Amino acid sequence: MKLEKVISPIKKEMVSFRNLLKKSISSNNILIDEVINYILKRKGKEIRPVIVFLSSGICGKINTSTHRAAVLIEILHTATLIHDDVVDESNYRRGYFSINALWKNKYSVLIGDYLLSSGLNFSLDNDDFKFLKVLSNSVKEISEGEIIQMKKSKSLNVDEKLYFKIIEKKTASLFIACCEMGSISSSKSIKDQKRLKELGLNLGLAFQIKDDLFPYINSDSGKPISNDILQKKLTLPIIYSINKSSYMDKKRILSAIKEQRDFEYILNFVKKMGGVDYSVEKMNFYIQNSKKIIDNFKSSKYKSAFYILLDFLSNRNK
Repeated sequence: MKLEKVISPIKKEMVSFRNLLKKSISSNNILIDEVINYILKRKGKEIRPVIVFLSSGICGKINTSTHRAAVLIEILHTATLIHDDVVDESNYRRGYFSINALWKNKYSVLIGDYLLSSGLNFSLDNDDFKFLKVLSNSVKEISEGEIIQMKKSKSLNVDEKLYFKIIEKKTASLFIACCEMGSISSSKSIKDQKRLKELGLNLGLAFQIKDDLFPYINSDSGKPISNDILQKKLTLPIIYSINKSSYMDKKRILSAIKEQRDFEYILNFVKKMGGVDYSVEKMNFYIQNSKKIIDNFKSSKYKSAFYILLDFLSNRNK
């Protein structure tokens, strides 16, 4: 399923969004602008601004406020990715060198801060206080999720309940913000806004579970299992598999993770124990929840695009 089909009804909006994004984060500082241009040339799928526009369209009419919401979301998302790469000591992002790999950690942190402050100024200049309230909560949740994950990775003490708490904060919170800000921009209906927040939660959980499945189902995704093991991240496939294993198998797997070795053994162990099938089942559960929420809205091109987006999210290969 191609993302182009999702974007089709909002093609003009996405062009305007990209122009506004560039304008809002550009700088007169040559060094900052060099990094910003590098970021803009290597943008990802832009799923989050797409969700903002679809959320606005399904509730009402897309307007200039919706465009500003999409830009604010993308600025925050980009800043968190830069900071994440510093924390994870990652040298690659989407197959390209990460900012910290090219400009080192100190400068990367400052660029992330620059983006966050640019987003804040952009919203304040337009009196978008309704968006700032949503976004500030999202930043808080993302930071808390990252801290919890870092703390627990040291002891490898992560169960399924904690895993979902972490991904709800780290990933789903921004999807919730996308849906909520999109709906706020075009509708005053509290009922619609609550539905969209619930949609964002389910979308975010499904999205992250799919991400965590890539090392086990797609070797070409650019996300090998070694990445998670080197960062001592216990994701759903491996958490489930460990819980289903014998004492000796559990001991061997945790030892391999701690010592960062036997990647192939861990990969095969998770497949054998049903960790992949269980995670796919969980992802599909949240995809189905999302469809049920979308069913409540009246028919429109945006509603149809949301259904296509769900298919894309569940079937994407990177």
